[in-house]
Amino acid sequence: MNLLPANTWLPANPLDGPRLVCPYCYSVFAERRILFRCTGRPGPLGDACPPAEDRSLREHLGRRERLPPVFEANGRRPRAVCPACSGTTDRKVCAVCHARMPVNFGRMRGRTIALVGARDSGKTVFMTVLIHELRNRVGNRFNASVGGSDDHTRHRFGPDYESPLYEEGRLLPATRRAAGAARAPLLFRYTGRGRGLTGIRPRHTLLSFFDSAGEDLDDEESVETNLRYLRNADGVILLLDPLQMDGARRLAATGTRLPAPSGPENRPIHMLERVTELLMRREGSPNQLIRVPIAVCLTKIDALRGAMDEGSPLHRPQSDEPYFDESDSQDVHAQVQQLLHLWDGGGIDQHVGSHYRNARYFGVSSLGGAPSDDNRVQGGVRPYRVADPFLWMLSEFGIVPSRSGPRSSRALP
Repeated sequence: MNLLPANTWLPANPLDGPRLVCPYCYSVFAERRILFRCTGRPGPLGDACPPAEDRSLREHLGRRERLPPVFEANGRRPRAVCPACSGTTDRKVCAVCHARMPVNFGRMRGRTIALVGARDSGKTVFMTVLIHELRNRVGNRFNASVGGSDDHTRHRFGPDYESPLYEEGRLLPATRRAAGAARAPLLFRYTGRGRGLTGIRPRHTLLSFFDSAGEDLDDEESVETNLRYLRNADGVILLLDPLQMDGARRLAATGTRLPAPSGPENRPIHMLERVTELLMRREGSPNQLIRVPIAVCLTKIDALRGAMDEGSPLHRPQSDEPYFDESDSQDVHAQVQQLLHLWDGGGIDQHVGSHYRNARYFGVSSLGGAPSDDNRVQGGVRPYRVADPFLWMLSEFGIVPSRSGPRSSRALP
C-alpha cells in the first residue's frame, strides 16, 4: 500500500491556512489543500458525474464505496464548482484518504486519542464502555453532549459495539489485525459550554478513537500503519492486563478467568516498549522526553481489589462532581505505581519514568466483574473508573475543569 507521509502538504505560507490533521487517516495538510467531492447530481447543463470506487478510501480506510469524483479547489472556501459537470458542492474531503470531513472541520478543535494495548487487554470493550459512559453518565456530570460526528460512526457504534454488549450481554470479539490497511476510526463530537464575549456558547471538540489490534504492534511490518495515527495523536491510552503479570495472577479473585500465558511479544512491558519506540520516532530527538500525554491503565482491576487494603483509593466510588478530581487521580496514580513494583518488578514504572514527560496511572474495570465461560456479561455492565483516563486528558487539554491537588500532575520521577 502506498501511504503518503504524514507530513505531506505542510502550509508553505499564511495563505494556505492552518495545519490540519485528518481525523480518519491522521495525515497532515494545509487547509487550502482540502479537496471537494462532486455531489453526483446533474449540473446546470444537465451533466452528472458518474460514481466510481474511490481507491484512496479503500487503500487508507478499507472502505469500498462507489462515489462521485474528487477534485482540487481552494479548501479554505466553503464551496467549489466541479470542473466536470459545473455543479456546486460543499462536500469537503481529506486531501489524502478522501474521507468526508466533519462539519466545521478546521474551525473546531480536534483531538485524536490513540487506544493501544496487547492482545486480550480488553481494548474494544473498554472503548465501547467509555463512549457509552461519555454519552450518559459523564455527559450528565459535565452538562455535555457526546454524539457520533459522521454517519459511518453513527451506523457502526450502535449495532456493532453498544447493542451486543449492553442489550445482548455478550462480549465483543477482539479487534482483527489491520492486514495492511487501516480501519476507519470512530469520530465523536464532545460539546460542552464555555463563556465567550457574548455569554455562554457551545464548545465543540472532535474526538477520534482508533482501536488497534494487539497484533498490529507485534512486528515492523505493521508499524507504518500504526505510526500514522500515533505520530499525530494528542494523547495515548495504553491498556495493560495485570493478569499477564506473574505477581498479580497469584492474587486474582477466586473464579477469575486468567488469560493463557502468552509469548514475550505480548508481555505488558514489551507492548509499552513498542509504543514508546513509535512515539520516539515521532518526537525526532532521542534526548527529549516524549511530550504526548500517556494514560497507562491497568484493566480488569475488579479481579484484584480484594487483595488491596480497605483504604486503597481503588476502593473509592467514582466521582460525580463536574470537574476532574486531580487529588483523587494522584492518589490512584501513587497506588498503581506501588502495585506495578509489586506485580511486575517495577520495569513498567521505570520505563515510563525514563521516557515520558506527562504520564498518569489508572486502574479501571470495563465490566465490573468477570464474564462467564461462554463470554456472557453477568449482572450487566458495571464500569469502574473507565472515564478517568479520558477525563484526565480532557483536563490536560483544557476542555473540562480540574480541581488541583497538592502535587504536580507530572507525578512520575
